[in-house]
Amino acid sequence: MNLPIRKVAVAIGVLFLALFLNLNLVQVVQGDSLRDHPGNRRVLLNEYASPRGQIVVQGQAVAESTPTNDGQKYLRSYPGGALYAPLTGYFSFIYGRSGVEESADSILSGDDPRLFTTRLSDLITGRNPKGGTVELTINRDAQQAAYNAMKDAAGNLRRGAVVAIDPSTGAILAAVSTPSFDPNILSSHQASAQQRGWRCYQNPTDYVTSVVQSTIAGASPALGGAEVARLDAAIPRWAAQEMAWRAQNTYDADTAGSAWVTQPDANWSDSYVQQIGPPLPCGAYTETGAHQGGAAVPAVPDDPTAFFRAYPSDPGPMLNRAFDQVYPPGSVFKIIDAAAALALGDTPGTRIPAANGYWPFDPTKTTACPKNDPSSSCVQNFEGETCDNGVDATLAFALAKSCNTAFAALVVEKIGGDRLARQAQAFGLAAPYGETVPDLCHPPALLVPLPVCTSTLGSNQDLTDPGALSHTAFGQQDVRFTPLQAAMLSAAVANNGTLMKPYLIAKELGPNLSTISQASPTEIGQAVDPALVPALQSMMEGVVAPPPATGGAAAITDIPGVVVGGKTGTADTGLYSNGPSNDWFSGFALKNGQPRIAVAVIIEPTNG
Repeated sequence: MNLPIRKVAVAIGVLFLALFLNLNLVQVVQGDSLRDHPGNRRVLLNEYASPRGQIVVQGQAVAESTPTNDGQKYLRSYPGGALYAPLTGYFSFIYGRSGVEESADSILSGDDPRLFTTRLSDLITGRNPKGGTVELTINRDAQQAAYNAMKDAAGNLRRGAVVAIDPSTGAILAAVSTPSFDPNILSSHQASAQQRGWRCYQNPTDYVTSVVQSTIAGASPALGGAEVARLDAAIPRWAAQEMAWRAQNTYDADTAGSAWVTQPDANWSDSYVQQIGPPLPCGAYTETGAHQGGAAVPAVPDDPTAFFRAYPSDPGPMLNRAFDQVYPPGSVFKIIDAAAALALGDTPGTRIPAANGYWPFDPTKTTACPKNDPSSSCVQNFEGETCDNGVDATLAFALAKSCNTAFAALVVEKIGGDRLARQAQAFGLAAPYGETVPDLCHPPALLVPLPVCTSTLGSNQDLTDPGALSHTAFGQQDVRFTPLQAAMLSAAVANNGTLMKPYLIAKELGPNLSTISQASPTEIGQAVDPALVPALQSMMEGVVAPPPATGGAAAITDIPGVVVGGKTGTADTGLYSNGPSNDWFSGFALKNGQPRIAVAVIIEPTNG
């Protein structure tokens, strides 16, 4: 072989080797990332090539696939709509999956390794492959009742959440988050409908900010600092313009591409605004462009435009407040205080200090707190009320009356931060963190299998500094709960002190309805000594009683043998806030002494 031929042979060999290495790199090393890339239309279309399994509540589908005549062969629909949306989530060609659609995707899509035999059988016989079915633990009547209860007198949904649990198993019987959204628009096969729905369900400022920030990130090398500053400064104006357009009932497709930009911004920001727009009304509107012929366009279901006008900083209806939001729990936290006191030997009849003001840095001082003095660490009762005789009160009275001063003194002077932390951890809260509180939702503390944010006492300082600890005692300072965690408190008390792990999926079934997996109740631990449970139950029953209790008698008169207990709570959105408060309730129902249900409710402040 002469030299030129040898060189060509070597070159061809190198090329073949490079090709071999590249194929292995693409197929082996990058295979998963390429397959899962959101822009991979082949994978996306394949997900619509066969029917996705159902999500079922007591035999009724709340998510199902129906055949269509378009390129995406099956349409995902949600008969339960907004009622179940925080649980089912959505299945979108553009925006992916959320909720159970995400957490149980392998079963619903049919790709789970446990379905290998079924898939192989379908391949051999030529049958169209199908996904499996997921049965939720939700009780249909409880879910509907909870949803309806969140409506005000005018029929409008209030902001908040409801969670109900079977205390003896941990099965989640209801999980409502309001306001909610309609996932059907996000599963539409029309990209424009999906995009419009997604945009309308997002907070206007958050939506504009996310688009502008991504634009800045992509163009920052070519932008000067002054231009970036102008973009940031323009966000509030663009958000206001976005909100104005969402409320319109007409839309001119011929001019809206740039005409919507406010004139002061138009001379320098037009190219960036195009990344945000053009805006579209969320309600029903008419296409006014000449080429449109006045076509009518239906409204986005449950159009949230008015909601965002009333609550401009709210995350919006796609937030699952039951699992994905943390709040100061207020006096609901006193369940933990009471349990810790009983563990130290107190009884419901033990009298504890209950002055009109508690001064954590000078416990001998009992005078009322100064008015309008946010710099003071003094603790006072709700609206400055007197607890019993203004000197002391029984533990049972203090819980029923929800005396802040009594529990602040009890925790600071007797229980202490360490014992309080251990008791809180026994109820399912995470142990105290370090000096800074991390992102409580990433990673989640619990999978049910939907991710649940971490409930926390706050930092170590919150448990060692007397001023901070005194406010931690009644659920303020840096204490944060999910509504699910609030329900877990009462569930443990109802279940003889045993805390069960909450779960949402009862069964996973194959396409032939054979059982793939079935939930098995799991203990988290013993939150309260069983010997102390009757005392704690009786005190919580005293909360749901005539005055001086802060709760009212339960409206259950037609079921013999039912006993109800609970704890009310109000929580400022800030430590010393005098504004509207979150309203809480956590409680349980026993029938003939056996736990039947535990529930937590939070209602966020309303405007006006």
